[in-house]
Amino acid sequence: MPEALQAVKGMNDLLPPESARWEWLEDTVRAVMRRHGYANIRTPVVEPTVLFVRGLGEVTDIVEKEMYSFIDSMNGDALTLRPEGTAGVVRAATEHSMLYDGGKRLYYIGAMFRHERPQKGRYRQFHQVGVEVLGFPGPDVDAETILLCRALWRALGLGEADARLELNSLGQPEERRAHRQALVAHFELHAEQLDDDARRRLHSNPLRILDSKNPSMQPLVDAAPKLMDFLGAASLAHFDAVRVVLDAAGVPYRINPRLVRGMDYYNLTVFEWVTERLGAPLTICGGGRYDTLVEQLGGKPAPGVGWALGMERLLLLLTEVGAEPPAVVPDAYAIVPSAAALPWAMVVVDALRAAGIAVVLHAAGKDGPSSMKSQFKKADASGARHALVFGADELALGMVGLKPLRAVEGAVASQTLRPLADAASWAAEMLRS
Repeated sequence: MPEALQAVKGMNDLLPPESARWEWLEDTVRAVMRRHGYANIRTPVVEPTVLFVRGLGEVTDIVEKEMYSFIDSMNGDALTLRPEGTAGVVRAATEHSMLYDGGKRLYYIGAMFRHERPQKGRYRQFHQVGVEVLGFPGPDVDAETILLCRALWRALGLGEADARLELNSLGQPEERRAHRQALVAHFELHAEQLDDDARRRLHSNPLRILDSKNPSMQPLVDAAPKLMDFLGAASLAHFDAVRVVLDAAGVPYRINPRLVRGMDYYNLTVFEWVTERLGAPLTICGGGRYDTLVEQLGGKPAPGVGWALGMERLLLLLTEVGAEPPAVVPDAYAIVPSAAALPWAMVVVDALRAAGIAVVLHAAGKDGPSSMKSQFKKADASGARHALVFGADELALGMVGLKPLRAVEGAVASQTLRPLADAASWAAEMLRS
């Protein structure tokens, strides 16, 4: 007998009933995006490796350690399973000249891949919801994307205590260069306190040292020069304009000068939504503005801003706070006690489904239909509100039995008859009852 195969470590199957929670989350996302005027975009899972090297930065953790990259044996192309969504969306917008008639508000839902140690809520194949707004330079759009995220939290049943907003500004490249010089000088003065990762980043990407999780590094990081002190009037005005909108909308936030995000393409506004409901503070959504990325990837200069959230981590949070979707159950369960009843049952069930009624048809075993008692147990366990009974007595009258399975306590659940020939005429009654 062949050896049973298993999924790749860190890449998980989604099975019922868990998959229903994912569908609920995805449906909620689509509804919120539709109300905000965002259109869906779908890009390939595999992209040229250079897209991420150029877009994310050569010295980011993702590019250095986490990408699933390979050489196509057919043509020698260097390819990568996408580790994030922004670069692919920008590539698609550039390739298809999507901004020729103005800015675009886009969103995506899809799988991403990073080769890191699997842990709860963080896997090698993971899923993200992302928003990318291209072609709009103003701080109003930065605030809009943050408010869009808050609208999603509310639609999912999350409150202010479940996720808090942290905010910062990374300014413009020339301001970051001045800050970078000050950072390097600060850390060089205390080189003996740097860990290996900080030493490696000192001259390639010192801003990322501020994001160190090493407890022994925290006093040194806390004493480092603050980027906010290097921002010019225009960058500060942009940041203040974002804050004015958030204040007016009643969004509480904390300015976090150490918030830098993990990609090199960010400028001006950056933000994260953080939860403490899962133990240690965890980021469930992060994003910001990236006004140079389109040009960096070969397009005409165009501003952009966006965010992405991890669906696995968000679903853990929703479970923790008790925000769960309603149970997905059929409206009716069809009881088919004999092979002779099956053709009529199929016809009626098909008509009811066409009228919008969700019906599960009992499947016979290899020895034929099971007993009525057994089928009624299955019907009750399904959660259906009604049983459709295709018994011999009912069929002889040209009828199907309709029996409530969820009768009000104390009421008698009596069966009534409905005509076989015109199921659509009583389908609406089933939906109301």
